[in-house]
Amino acid sequence: MKKSLRASFKRGSMAGVATLGASALVLTGCGAAPEAGSTASAGASDYTGCIVSDSGGFDDQSFNQSSYEGLKKTEKDLGIKVNQIESKTNNDFEPNLRAMVTAGCNLTITVGFLLGDATKAQATANPDKHFAIIDFGYDQPISNVKPIIYDTAQAAFLAGYLAAGTTKTGTVATFGGIKIPTVTIFMDGYADGVKYYNEQKGKNVKLLGWNKDAQDGSFTGDFEKQDVGKQLTKNFLDQGADIVMPVAGPVGKGAGAALNEAKAAGKDVKLIWVDSDGYLTAPDYKGIMLSSVMKQMGEAVETVVTEDKDGKFNSTPYVGTLANDGVQLAPFHDLDSQVPAELKSDLEKIKKDIIDGKLKVESAASPKA
Repeated sequence: MKKSLRASFKRGSMAGVATLGASALVLTGCGAAPEAGSTASAGASDYTGCIVSDSGGFDDQSFNQSSYEGLKKTEKDLGIKVNQIESKTNNDFEPNLRAMVTAGCNLTITVGFLLGDATKAQATANPDKHFAIIDFGYDQPISNVKPIIYDTAQAAFLAGYLAAGTTKTGTVATFGGIKIPTVTIFMDGYADGVKYYNEQKGKNVKLLGWNKDAQDGSFTGDFEKQDVGKQLTKNFLDQGADIVMPVAGPVGKGAGAALNEAKAAGKDVKLIWVDSDGYLTAPDYKGIMLSSVMKQMGEAVETVVTEDKDGKFNSTPYVGTLANDGVQLAPFHDLDSQVPAELKSDLEKIKKDIIDGKLKVESAASPKA
């Protein structure tokens, strides 16, 4: 299996949660102490599910937030106990994981590529504990670590076809945060969707920001500087693009800000979000939100925790696809009327063809089971 990677986002904050005791604080070093979730009801399970964020924090309106909400839903549905801890910097990852082990977590979920090494280290040191890591797969499976990975190229293919079918200028764009596989997999699928639309419709919609064949394109260099994302988007607009898909965590807010300004100036522009349904998680951009390429991270987290609680843990990767609804194209919400009926029909057929294997969507970054 190829590694599926993910980088950090800008750190958010969680308010109103109590910390664990001083012993856990000592263990975390420069990281924060684990935060106890709401107290389970009387008679609830002794099972404790835990989660460690990357530096994006649990309110990043994207990756960490969706994973955290999945664990909180599981807390409510199953009556388990929950602990969570946010990482301020990359140096916090392993101390935070050690703190979770000390806190007695039955399963600890780690969010993203940057926690790959720390998760492996703690899993190896604590073979009686179970771990799950989102968006990272190990070349050599680890018996007590379950990867949760996604073939996002499939849903991004639909987004590219959608963008090509709705552009008014004949030019669309995408950019990434850091050039890593869990970013480029979105961009690969998007590019192929645009290409497929051109082939099927005899059109010549232009894509800015990514050349799949050359594996080269536009990146902000991190997942923090929203002003860089805003400037990149303005550059795309200046080159004629009217639909932009940022694959950059909170940096996508910079793209949204630039597109909102363009709309206020009278331009017909649209945004495609990633990871979560941006219409719900990034409501500042509702008026320009065409759709989102979603990873159903919350559902995957609940599934893995439930299986572990029921004694059915295994290290076989969970791979989210269109077939199992692990990845999806979000509804068009307020812009539904701007998507022609024929295009909607095309998207349904393409989705079915991908699920049935009639249409292959391939990316070098796609997870291999």
